Amino acid sequence: MAVPARTCGASRPGPARTALPWPRRGPRPGVRSPASGSPRLLLLFLPPLLLLPLLAAPGASAYSFPQQHTMQHWARRLEQEIDGVMRIFGGVQQLQEIYKDNRNLFEVQENEPQKLVEKVAGDIESLLDRKVQALKRLADAAENFQKAHRWQDNIKEEDIVYYDAKADAELDDPESEDVERGSKASTLRLDFIEDANFKNKVNYSYTAVQIPTDIYKGSTIILNELNWTEALENVFTENRRQDPTLLWQVFGSATGVTRYYPATPWRAPKKIDLYDVRRRPWYIQGASSPKDMVIIVDVSGSVSGLTLKLMKTSVCEMLDTLSDDDYVNVASFNEKAQPVSCFTHLVQANVRNKKVFKEAVQGMVAKGTTGYKAGFEYAFDQLQNSNITRANCNKMIMMFTDGGEDRVQDVFEKYNWPNRTVRVFTFSVGQHNYDVTPLQWMACANKGYYFEIPSIGAIRINTQEYLDVLGRPMVLAGKEAKQVQWTNVYEDALGLGLVVTGTLPVFNLTQDGPGEKKNQLILGVMGIDVALNDIKRLTPNYTLGANGYVFAIDLNGYVLLHPNLKPQTTNFREPVTLDFLDAELEDENKEEIRRSMIDGHKGHKQIRTLVKSLDERYIDEAMRNYTWVPIRSTNYSLGLVLPPYSTFYLQANLSDQILQVKYFEFLLPSSFESEGHVFIAPREYCKDLNASDNNTEFLKNFIELMEKVTPDSKQCNNFLLHNLILDTGITQQLVERVWRDQDLNTYSLLAVFAATDGGITRVFPNKAAEDWTENPEPFNASFYRRSLDNRGYVFKPPPQDALLRPLELENDTVGILVSTAVELSLGGRTLRPAVVGVKLDLEAWAEKFKVLASNRTHQDQPQKCGPNSHCEMDCEVNNEDLLCVLIDDGGFLVLSNQNHQWDQVGRFFSEVDANLMLALYNNSFYTRKESYDYQAACAPQPPGNLGAAPRGIFVPTIADFLNLAWWTSAAAWSLFQQLLYGLIYHSWFQADPAEAEGNPEARESSCVMKQTQYYFGAVNASYNAIIDCGNCSRLFHAQRLTNTNLLFVVAEKPLCSQCEAGRLLQKETHSDGPEQCELVQRPRYRRGPHICFDYNATEDTSDCGRGASFPPSLGVLVSLQLLLLLGLPPRPQPQVHAHASHRP
Repeated sequence: MAVPARTCGASRPGPARTALPWPRRGPRPGVRSPASGSPRLLLLFLPPLLLLPLLAAPGASAYSFPQQHTMQHWARRLEQEIDGVMRIFGGVQQLQEIYKDNRNLFEVQENEPQKLVEKVAGDIESLLDRKVQALKRLADAAENFQKAHRWQDNIKEEDIVYYDAKADAELDDPESEDVERGSKASTLRLDFIEDANFKNKVNYSYTAVQIPTDIYKGSTIILNELNWTEALENVFTENRRQDPTLLWQVFGSATGVTRYYPATPWRAPKKIDLYDVRRRPWYIQGASSPKDMVIIVDVSGSVSGLTLKLMKTSVCEMLDTLSDDDYVNVASFNEKAQPVSCFTHLVQANVRNKKVFKEAVQGMVAKGTTGYKAGFEYAFDQLQNSNITRANCNKMIMMFTDGGEDRVQDVFEKYNWPNRTVRVFTFSVGQHNYDVTPLQWMACANKGYYFEIPSIGAIRINTQEYLDVLGRPMVLAGKEAKQVQWTNVYEDALGLGLVVTGTLPVFNLTQDGPGEKKNQLILGVMGIDVALNDIKRLTPNYTLGANGYVFAIDLNGYVLLHPNLKPQTTNFREPVTLDFLDAELEDENKEEIRRSMIDGHKGHKQIRTLVKSLDERYIDEAMRNYTWVPIRSTNYSLGLVLPPYSTFYLQANLSDQILQVKYFEFLLPSSFESEGHVFIAPREYCKDLNASDNNTEFLKNFIELMEKVTPDSKQCNNFLLHNLILDTGITQQLVERVWRDQDLNTYSLLAVFAATDGGITRVFPNKAAEDWTENPEPFNASFYRRSLDNRGYVFKPPPQDALLRPLELENDTVGILVSTAVELSLGGRTLRPAVVGVKLDLEAWAEKFKVLASNRTHQDQPQKCGPNSHCEMDCEVNNEDLLCVLIDDGGFLVLSNQNHQWDQVGRFFSEVDANLMLALYNNSFYTRKESYDYQAACAPQPPGNLGAAPRGIFVPTIADFLNLAWWTSAAAWSLFQQLLYGLIYHSWFQADPAEAEGNPEARESSCVMKQTQYYFGAVNASYNAIIDCGNCSRLFHAQRLTNTNLLFVVAEKPLCSQCEAGRLLQKETHSDGPEQCELVQRPRYRRGPHICFDYNATEDTSDCGRGASFPPSLGVLVSLQLLLLLGLPPRPQPQVHAHASHRP
């Protein structure tokens, strides 16, 4: 490697040479200076060029800023030094020769995308089809059991024997309903065994029953439901006998009862259990066809205080009954109607849109007079808008009001009669004395239903029973409607993890009498879970390479399978909805692929796309081949992604057992001192292999198992084992041929390494393993995956950690990874089975960097220019005036000539020099990519000031207490009910911080994080520029280093801080996500289910609701007065988190 002579002008670059040897490292008590301990270099003397005009540097009298060709020469020296070290120590060529020398030990296999994806799709179809058959047996049996069941009016609790899944938790809770009441039911006490498939303790001999907290277990309806559903136990058991892989089998009843198999104790929260099967995503999807819903809320002046709060809570609960197949809008009305949010038309009822509605609803204010006409006209106009994406199935209007006299018949005649295609549901909210007949009439005249919500306890039940009405056309359609639907991904309430559920509605087949009309009630929904992990097992694991993968999406474009589907926290009440375009970096090609998959087509497309690195710090532009096919009999579509270099892969063929034993010995720790430390990928090599997060322990478990079985054992994955052992031998030969005879200290290397597709990471020397922090699974190591996608040498500085860095610097352990892929060409087939690299000593290479970017030509100490001479500055002598850095393609600092910046290596360069990084970005050296992570977990915000918290309930004034009329008014009764329900449901109105403290899951919640990555822009040449800051202007030069991911930057050090105007941000930041109001104007393509049951000519609409008022009794009023007079202490109001909760 040449180091040119230092002159007062520029120097002519010399020819490429091998890397400079570096003296052995000794103890370093402090930082090396040019006069002491400076590196010893192999020097080449070059003839100087003629002096060229100098560019004056502000503030430097004897020196000028280096000219462009001088800096280009420095860049070439850096390129040659890096290339020389990698050629000597990387061992790319040698490893290629080793693979060819061992050509008889492996075969080259081909990944044929179309065949692969069709096979996996067929396997998934077969898996789901077995669940479908079990579902159908269950649904048919349930309908027959219920039809044969004889209703018992006098049934008693003691007549029913069942396992109450919540019994154990309720016995431990002295405040529970059954302990207070004394349950009369004969509850079974069961024994359970741990089952790894369910991640739970189960009992295969019984079913378990869960009944919502707000439903009385001893009611006649519930007892009859328990009576006839008991017979399902035998069907559940028989299903499992036929298919032992079945997981939860569940019947969710329209009454709220859940019976599931096998039995397991309910996972009750520490506070009140609000689980209701009728609000689960799978039940909602199975119980009705998609919905277009407009919710209108009366906010006239008569709606105030508690009634308005009840309405807000009711709307939020109503929104929770909608799924991603539904569309909704919410408006408030008095004399005029207006949307409560920025949404001006129906929008998809996804999690983010519903959040916007829920927050907007809290801002509704009561004023003006009631105008039903304005509200209904707005709603009908919304439903008639055909220029937008919508469900195009059930259409309905949900009106919440405190009462009124207008029936708005003229509006219904204009918009809805005679076909009555829009159902109208009316909700009378709060305690009042208004005539409810008009509200009943509206519902009955428009195929809807009338409900009353007098208090908070009635909200949940009355905001979900409309599903029974929507289920009528399905029941009447009979077998035509008995079609299995598969859900979005969601979190299983019993701890199974992420699942999808096959659902099938269960109909009431009874008739009231001979010749009577057919019953039109839905009994419930049958469901069978399929764990995502079971589906993943059907996909190829390691033959696709580190950057190949399988994914699947549904009709909404949400991913069912994807390596980036990793929700950090899940809420079992909401589905996991990650769009394919959010799982990857969106572009037009992927939009086309997504649309084709949703439409059920098959296809293939090669695209150049942006890929986010595993550590989410970098962006790479890479080629990918996408192949996709539909999964028949489902709403899913399957895709396969392969980089071109993963078209082929190696399959070891170690038939020679002597060779197996020989290579296996290099996995033993006793060989590490001479052969380097070996990390093995924690893969499922054998069924009996005990997993461990500690790689040393995992290797120990692996070795112990291999002493008992052979690599050809049936209980082991022969492909994985043979490839692992082969790569163990191949990487050992690399040690033998290259690494063992080299002195790493001579070139200031901390380690050399090789990682392979087979799962081996070999680090040499053995002691370097102590500081090795990369993932032992190469497929999950960022350096490995990036090296495959990038040609040349990929630098990876250590991630910035302010706590560890000073200690590491003191111990000389900070290293910079440099890696490159090993490409093989065997018989015209190209593949990349391994990555090799070195780990540079940061401090020593920082000194070397200064020398390589200097003008000295021999090993004597450089001399500064005299006061009467003019010279170009360089990165060694003039480090007080000149900043020289290497920055990687993500914008992270790799090396600097400033000693005080060594502890900032790995930091985003804007945090080091914001002014210079902004200039590099503005001059197109870097491009920025912003995206959103919808799967992040955030800690809850601290509670706000209690005194500033909104009042959770209506509080009567002293004047109210002194007014006798108030005590007999509806307000007093409403307050009493509120107090009673508040003992249980107080958390509905406000968040309970005590629950958050006691429940670890509540300490983190799902949130959106904005991610920003930088990557190299279009500029690929040498570039000079001035950062114009007036008197503080700075000169800088930037140039890409060939065959690396580095940018070489030389700049004047800033003389003042006037340019510190802008700072580029790279760190992940909390965000509300993209503006939802803008996103809904350009909705992503989706399709709804292909079946719709929203009309049947034989539907009987006579059952449309009736008043169910509950007038207060004298005893209750007297009790209320006594409680108040005796000074009942008020229940403390919890603090409200700053970000507000779902409920008001």
